[in-house]
Amino acid sequence: MSTAIGKTCWAIAEGYIPPDSTGTTAQMTSHETACILNTTDEEAKVTITVYFSDREPTGPYQLTVPARRTRHVRFNELKDPEPIPKDTDFASVIRSTVPIVVQHTRLDSRQAELALLSTIAYASE
Repeated sequence: MSTAIGKTCWAIAEGYIPPDSTGTTAQMTSHETACILNTTDEEAKVTITVYFSDREPTGPYQLTVPARRTRHVRFNELKDPEPIPKDTDFASVIRSTVPIVVQHTRLDSRQAELALLSTIAYASE
């Protein structure tokens, strides 16, 4: 039996998908990622709602993280209900049916000198 750690509601106040990349492979494509850890013995049913400064939110984007597993979700690859626009500020709220841990990461490869940032999301519940 695994020990549950984390919370069921997380917020990432900072979000931005760079519009360009210098890399030609998927690994080097500029992206925004939510890294989700599920240490429980149950599958996590996760929803992501995305908020913008100039329009109504979009979502929920739905995904699962198997029990005792991690999943890295690129916001660039979220398509349903709609793709998240590049070169646009956004924020997100991530909710789960079981406690999870969420970390936020961005790779900005618009220049050959890459920038990578990472921070833990804000846990509220």
